[in-house]
Amino acid sequence: MPAYTPPLRDMQFVMHELLHVMDDLKQIPKHSDLDTDTVNAVLEEGGKFASEVLFPLNISGDSEGCALDNTTHEVTTPKGFKQAYRQYIDGGWAALACDTDFGGQGLPLVLNQMFYEMLNSANQSWTMYPGLTHGAYAALREHGTDAQKQTYLHKMTSGEWTGSMCLTEPHCGTDLGLMRTKAEAQPDGTYKITGTKIFISAGEHDMAENIVHLVLARLTDAPPGIKGVSLFIVPKYHVNADGSLGARNGIHCSRLEEKMGIHGNATCQMVLEGAIGTLVGQPNKGMQGMFVMMNAARLGVGNQSLGLTEVAYQNALAYAKDRIQMRSLSGPKSKDQPADPIIVHPDVRKMLLTAKAYAEGGRALLTFCSMLLEKEHYHPDEKVRKDSAEMLALLTPIVKAFITDNGWISTSACLQVFGGHGFIKEWGMEQYVRDARINMIYEGTNTIQSLDLLGRKVLSNNGATLKKFGKLIGKLVEEEGVNEKMAEFITPIAILGDQMTKFTTEIGFKGFQNPDEVGGAAVDYLRVAGHMVFGYFWARMAQVALREIAAGNTDSFYVAKLQTARFYFAKLFPETATAMRTARSGVKVLLDTDAALA
Repeated sequence: MPAYTPPLRDMQFVMHELLHVMDDLKQIPKHSDLDTDTVNAVLEEGGKFASEVLFPLNISGDSEGCALDNTTHEVTTPKGFKQAYRQYIDGGWAALACDTDFGGQGLPLVLNQMFYEMLNSANQSWTMYPGLTHGAYAALREHGTDAQKQTYLHKMTSGEWTGSMCLTEPHCGTDLGLMRTKAEAQPDGTYKITGTKIFISAGEHDMAENIVHLVLARLTDAPPGIKGVSLFIVPKYHVNADGSLGARNGIHCSRLEEKMGIHGNATCQMVLEGAIGTLVGQPNKGMQGMFVMMNAARLGVGNQSLGLTEVAYQNALAYAKDRIQMRSLSGPKSKDQPADPIIVHPDVRKMLLTAKAYAEGGRALLTFCSMLLEKEHYHPDEKVRKDSAEMLALLTPIVKAFITDNGWISTSACLQVFGGHGFIKEWGMEQYVRDARINMIYEGTNTIQSLDLLGRKVLSNNGATLKKFGKLIGKLVEEEGVNEKMAEFITPIAILGDQMTKFTTEIGFKGFQNPDEVGGAAVDYLRVAGHMVFGYFWARMAQVALREIAAGNTDSFYVAKLQTARFYFAKLFPETATAMRTARSGVKVLLDTDAALA
């Protein structure tokens, strides 16, 4: 059976030694009194909830799945899920980072992100139920009316009500301009909404008394395409003026999808038959509100794969230390046993270190992004808010695509460590691989994230934001450029930083002549950009480790961090050379293939 230990030491390292998040939080008035001990204590308790309450439900939830009553349209979640959710509410976890104006605890988003990493490691399917609520909460907080906020946000903050996002339709996924769901204005200011949505995660369940659906639909007089999409609140149950629940609304689950993974989460086909909704924001401006939720979800999906990478690594490492098979090529290492533990074999170590490097790099990036999000919303300096938002926009597609790509690579590698046992359900490894696969698809496929990064976030402003990240690299190179002990980390990112400008310009010029060139290069481009970002954080982590060792700190944690950094730069970072070469090969070999694809 698998096991899980919350990675509290590495979380504390990233927060307090690498990024010094407390210094940033002190600049935000509502966090000025927060102290390190409180942050660490919250994470420790969150880790207990994840490992002791959620983790034991992961395999059973996957086996049991959800059940739909076709008569009542009610969905039953796996055994124990509802009870765990009650513990989650009673513990105040739903309100952790929500605004105090709506009954939240007002703690930093970075704490919520790290808590959710542990929840995802423990049980991704369960975590999706409360996780989607955070995105819906953020969208309503940003674009809802005062009345809508008062009606919904207190209950969503407490966790008594959950949220969902209803975008996809049978004939249209990411191309939301094609949607057909209609919204007809009513005399009382509400709208009657009719249509069908599919792939709606947590669209129906028995864990909360109401579900607040955010639904994209088209007004009867809306212009065509994406400019004619509006956003609506469509609750499962109508809400009375006094806040109590009224009659059932005209939205229900007609079918549960049979899926490859995340079986414990209800992925629903939702039918709206004259469901009553209220408009969020301005007519035909629905994407403004939905993008708040979608961007939050994209960071959340990266966090899902980070969680799976961590738990898969932990279990593969334990197995590799215990499983004996063959002898080391350089001679027996465990002479008292008939064979050596497989961890002595170089390729087993490569698989383990791949997962470890991608987990720890992803944790650093996500923590950095959580602080950008915090500063975007709450920093008193307008320039800091603007700069943080700009940098976060650049990094969001990298978080979503690069970390989820790496999660697929890592969980697959960790399954491989188990050999045939990894393919067997009882060890839990095959579930991590199955669950990880969806993360590359939903909330905009990783190809779409790549197009967003290259087309919208880089080329549309001539690489201005990318150059700002390049300045972070330049500052680190300037600090450590003459430090011989840092050369193996600094030289690669310095070289790539220089190459990135030329590489981006070249792809942009080709794209100007033929836009398909951008489509052909985008996925490779994101892999290069992802390694540039990870390389920056791994160089900084090596910097901290070297300083601690030089100061006489004998904690083996720093030696381990340094060894992992060396592995990353030697074995994973060189992917950049291949990706740049394949990106430069052009789009002709992809499009001039009619005979091959006939």
